[in-house]
Amino acid sequence: MSDPTNPLAALSLIVAPAVLTNASSILVLSTSNRLARAIDRARALAIQLEKPTATPDRFVALRLKEMAGAEQRALMLLNALRFFYASLGSFAASALTSLLGAVLLGRGAERLASILELLAVGAGSIAVGGLILGCIVLLRETRIAVLVGPPSFESSSRLAPDHLSSTTAPSWCFSARSGTFNRY
Repeated sequence: MSDPTNPLAALSLIVAPAVLTNASSILVLSTSNRLARAIDRARALAIQLEKPTATPDRFVALRLKEMAGAEQRALMLLNALRFFYASLGSFAASALTSLLGAVLLGRGAERLASILELLAVGAGSIAVGGLILGCIVLLRETRIAVLVGPPSFESSSRLAPDHLSSTTAPSWCFSARSGTFNRY
């Protein structure tokens, strides 16, 4: 346990989760952006596959492979987001229990403060584990993005303008519950 006479020990138990909460928030933001890009790519591929004249027969198998990769990426990114959100909650719990423990320690409740300190360390450990697991999932997703991505930038740049300038809603939708792209 920390030394009750050292105020820096309590401060470090509070500041460390706060800093790591910021790191988790940034990872959530970037992972959400990556998820949106994976879904946009899969929608663009689905639109291209729906139009029989838009995709020559020789590219259909490649586009289907890319679409399967985009679906797999989206599921992996959802899992990474779950890890990061769990880390955010755990870091917040760790900071709060550390703060409560520091307050109780100052009021003479050393036993309860020690229990809260253990809970804070446990919550912080869970949070760090979630960050590590989420980053591992992101590394695996990046590998898939590189391996399954379009063979050239020209083929992907042809998809974007049609998809973005389209005034009609795409007829494909990603379902987070089932993890697949469905027609609607």
